[in-house]
Amino acid sequence: MGRIVVSANVSLDGIVQDPDGQEGFRRGGWFGRFGGEDLEEWAEAATAETLGADALLMGRRSEEFFAARWQSRTGTWADRLNGLPKYVVSSGTAPPRWSNSTLIGADVVDRVPALAREVDGEILVYASARLVHALLEHGLVDELRLVVFPVLLGDGARLFGPTTDRTPLRLVRVGTLGKGLAVVTYEVVRSGLPGAAPVSG
Repeated sequence: MGRIVVSANVSLDGIVQDPDGQEGFRRGGWFGRFGGEDLEEWAEAATAETLGADALLMGRRSEEFFAARWQSRTGTWADRLNGLPKYVVSSGTAPPRWSNSTLIGADVVDRVPALAREVDGEILVYASARLVHALLEHGLVDELRLVVFPVLLGDGARLFGPTTDRTPLRLVRVGTLGKGLAVVTYEVVRSGLPGAAPVSG
């Protein structure tokens, strides 16, 4: 059974929009500016995470974002990213741009649990805020891994949006990358009661 793992880079106030500044967002480019020298350790951790994953799950815009930036690259990290099976949540019918990508439709309630039954291991969700909103709303996330950048952006699209109910979490790991990046990992639990079992699929 696969585990749905949301892995995201966020500002301290939860913003994920335009990290590399190429989308024209007036507060974009925060990833490089506030990551600085810590990005070397970040890249090592991200590579290790990708090597341990079994598939990627993303929305259409994120698939296009990553395809444009990784399709032509080579090396350990790029080869793994380009080679992993990718599942794209989209209501459109145009074929994905990134290698080894498959459209699975827009019905996350039906398709994501089916995907978790088909894939044995970690299914990483990268840079797909709207998809993360939907997955959390329907209780389909098993784990949240957040790299928190030392900046309050004050505006922009956030990783977490409104939901119809609370989502209890259990803190399982806290760490740092370099001198300025905090790394926090939470498991989603079935209820708010202490000791509740984590969602397994």
